[in-house]
Amino acid sequence: MCELLGMSANVPTDIRFSFAGLARRGGETGPHADGWGISFYEGRGARAFHEPAPSARSELARLLRNTAIKSRIVIAHVRKANRGRVALENTHPFSRELWGRRWTFAHNGQLRGVKKWPLTWFQPVGSTDSEHAFCWMLDQLQGRWPKLPSAARLDAAVAELCAALAGLGVFNMLLSDSRTLYAHCGKRLCYLTRCAPFGTATLIDEDWRVDFAQETRKDDVVTVIATKALTRDECWTDVERGHVLTLRDGAVRILKPGARRPTRVAAPCTL
Repeated sequence: MCELLGMSANVPTDIRFSFAGLARRGGETGPHADGWGISFYEGRGARAFHEPAPSARSELARLLRNTAIKSRIVIAHVRKANRGRVALENTHPFSRELWGRRWTFAHNGQLRGVKKWPLTWFQPVGSTDSEHAFCWMLDQLQGRWPKLPSAARLDAAVAELCAALAGLGVFNMLLSDSRTLYAHCGKRLCYLTRCAPFGTATLIDEDWRVDFAQETRKDDVVTVIATKALTRDECWTDVERGHVLTLRDGAVRILKPGARRPTRVAAPCTL
């Protein structure tokens, strides 16, 4: 299985701390040595870095660990190949344009038979079931609406498409259109929200501790979502299987299967 990392924040935020922990799992503290990638949104655009090599031994990953690229939405992935060869074109996150927005997608799990699902407008570049699933989702969205729908309608559609894909196997997924970060739990995902009063955190995979009170402002809200907890001294919340999280400006809402409206989750600092 691969591992995912996502972030949603209400202000441009530095992801280096969390990315450092994920990168170590790419071939050192974890077996995910078949490529890695990360995308940072800037408005509707996104800058992306990919490499079909272990992130734990990558000079590029080390450069990003030491470079403060601040973003409000980030998606990252370390790969353990099971479908598709180890190659740059098979390295997540994948991206496409739809409705004048840059969409980014990363997935772990296996989707048996998804390549039999027909595609019309979007086609894979690589050979993974993940990229085919991404293209299918965008095909379905474009077929429904010629232009960007309301956030509520789009949220419901993404949840519906996730449920369909989850019927083929394990579908842990991160997806963004530059406005919202979506996360679907097919087997394992967890998240935490950092906001005032900020505390300290220590990575599990690296000897790195941060006092967020020294790095943030009192109004900052940052939610991090990952396949497995990245820190040892913070309270991570497990996402239930089949649930979809919609994250905007760090705020978390949960779409439960069959629900018409999402449920707002109060951050620990507001309880």
